[in-house]
Amino acid sequence: MLVPKKYQPIVVISIFVIFSLVILSFSIKGPLEAGFFRKLVLEAALPLEKAVTATMKVLGDSWKRYIFLIGLEEENRRLKKDNAILTDKLNRLKEGNLEAQRLQKLFALKENLEHSVIAARVIDKSLSALYKTSLINKGSSHGIKAGMPVINDQGVVGRIVEVSWHTSRILLIIDEKSNIDAAIQDNRAQGILQGDGSSGCHLKYVSTLEDVKAGDTVVSSGLAGVFPKGLILGTVQYVDRKEGGLFQRIMVNPAIDIGKMEEVLILERAKVK
Repeated sequence: MLVPKKYQPIVVISIFVIFSLVILSFSIKGPLEAGFFRKLVLEAALPLEKAVTATMKVLGDSWKRYIFLIGLEEENRRLKKDNAILTDKLNRLKEGNLEAQRLQKLFALKENLEHSVIAARVIDKSLSALYKTSLINKGSSHGIKAGMPVINDQGVVGRIVEVSWHTSRILLIIDEKSNIDAAIQDNRAQGILQGDGSSGCHLKYVSTLEDVKAGDTVVSSGLAGVFPKGLILGTVQYVDRKEGGLFQRIMVNPAIDIGKMEEVLILERAKVK
């Protein structure tokens, strides 16, 4: 059994004293019956031996507890490491499952479109005060060209404005430079959907004679030939009919959630029937 270094001098001295007393007791010659001095030595040795034995037991128990705690600490470190690995695997599986669900929605949308599409992943978003754009991981080498419309399973995202070999930039629907021919889905009132530069859009040039109300769905009209007809753009949030004005002031919430956008579809061309 090992003894901590700081207790070794005490143990050595104690053993030496016991050993000396025992040797001394056996070196005294006399009759078989113990004499007074031998009895004195024996009496003195007994409590000292008990004290040393008790001390050694305490030290031994302390050492065992120390070794146990060291082992327990090592086990805790191992369990924490295993837990971190399992947590990472669980997160990866969860992310993979969520991505599969999003892609499943895109593929379902793809089947219902009359256009061939190119799927891409969003790799960067620039929502500065001046520009509202996003970068995707597909470019001219994948067949993407400037002007192509971009959508996801929620609705219209925007259109391609810059293209390199393997990367393209999308002008988002909320950018002030974004203008899309639009219509109120129910009554077909025509207008132009323009981004407000923050997080919403304005539906411009809608006559005050048209019945537009909050909650109406806004879709692409297809008149300009850039965006196909009937794509969801957003929902009317607020309508203001000014006295004496020709047009209504209509605020629209985009259908897409810019902050959560991860995959998109670029509409390439109409499918050949």
